[in-house]
Amino acid sequence: MPIDLSQFEKEQYCYLTTRGRKTGDPHEIEIWFCVHENSLYLLSGGMDKSDWVRNLLKDPNVTVRIAGQTFPAVASLLDDKLTEPLVRMAMAIKYNEWEGRSPSEWAKSALVVRVDVGVS
Repeated sequence: MPIDLSQFEKEQYCYLTTRGRKTGDPHEIEIWFCVHENSLYLLSGGMDKSDWVRNLLKDPNVTVRIAGQTFPAVASLLDDKLTEPLVRMAMAIKYNEWEGRSPSEWAKSALVVRVDVGVS
């Protein structure tokens, strides 16, 4: 049964756990997120050079903890040109990431990662 992620929209952080691509050990990060169409979205300022992104590219099975609840999930790079600008704007709004009247460079250029919760 799908999890209704809208209940977590006001939370400031989630905790993403990936498996180390070499060691297989769990690695947890605290990260900003937004919810869009019942998926979580994260932005990686380090692009695909971030350890957590490199880990999920090797093994997309991750866990996400939000508000003390942990869920299995599957993460992937977003490859949807219609959803991407909506997610970028949602992140800029949620985290007040603006430079004047435009979203910050981070909000405009970071790598977008989609996390489908309740899937493993």
